[in-house]
Order: sequence, then structure tokens, then C-alpha cells
Amino acid sequence: MTEHVKTSLEAGVLTITLARPDKKNALSNAMYGALADALEGAERDPEIRVVVFQGDGDSFSAGNDLGDFVAQATGAFTEERHVWRFLKALANATRPLVAAVHGQAVGVGTTMLLHCDLVFVAPDTRLTVPFVNLALAPEAASSWLLPARIGHARAYAMFALGEAVDGATAAAWGLANAVVPA
Repeated sequence: MTEHVKTSLEAGVLTITLARPDKKNALSNAMYGALADALEGAERDPEIRVVVFQGDGDSFSAGNDLGDFVAQATGAFTEERHVWRFLKALANATRPLVAAVHGQAVGVGTTMLLHCDLVFVAPDTRLTVPFVNLALAPEAASSWLLPARIGHARAYAMFALGEAVDGATAAAWGLANAVVPA
């Protein structure tokens, strides 16, 4: 488990905390590995009844660590890529997944929410899928899940414009279940 992903288990609730606040919880390859390990472990542990995701500091997640992208593009990245194992574990989870979101949730930070059964956002939440701004294709079934959740027109606007959606709008659109105090 990486130091940037913390887990705690209490009364059947596994809480997974993205704990890299100095980088706004941007997900590194090591963090993807730790997240996959936690979700795979939850599937094997009958005591775990629900999984809760949260972010440390002032953001849920800034998305992918762009340093890893640069390393991959230059050939300097030689580690096993754990993102696929994490996304598979996320998509195949049989335990209810709950997200407690505050601050920024960018890219995969928003995509993760689409795989959750319940999403609670703080009033300061800003959800962004900036793939168009980075010349990237949407990831992890987000181009299917987002329109299914909020409708084609709203999803297209989020993808095509790359603009942030605030917590109240996310709840009104059905992207979040409710706005709650942080």
C-alpha cells in the first residue's frame, strides 16, 4: 500500500482515502496499484459491506498525475501500469461504492464517481472532465456512463467544453445523490 492511499475499516465500512494533498490527490501509478489492492481485498473480505472513497486536503482528486503521462511519452516509465487493474476492480466491485467528494474532482476523479452507487458532494465541489483540453479520449466507460446518468446533451457539453460542474448542479442533474456539508 502506498503512503498516498490510506485505508481504514470500521463496522464493515472500508474507507479509502486519497492522501496526496500536496498534489491535490493526483493519482500516480503507485496509487492506482494501492487502490486496486484495496478494492480486490474488499471483494475477498466478507466483513467489508461497503467501500467509501474520500480525498484528503482541499480536493477529492486532480485526476491523473501528469508526471506519469510525461514519463510514458518519453519512454522513461518502466513500471507495470496499475490503472487497468484499478479500473477493472472498480467496474467489477460487488460491494456498494460510495464517494464523499469535496473540492476538485478532475478527469478520473470524476470518472470514478460514475462507477459509484452513491455520490455525496460538498457545496464547494467542482466536477470536470477536461479530456478535450488535453487532446485525450474519455476513459473507463465515462463516455457511456455519463450520458446514461445525466443525459446526452449534458454529458456532451461536459465532454466537449471541458467546463466544471458545481456540486448543486451535479445533484440536480443526478450525477450526485445530494449536496452535504463537508
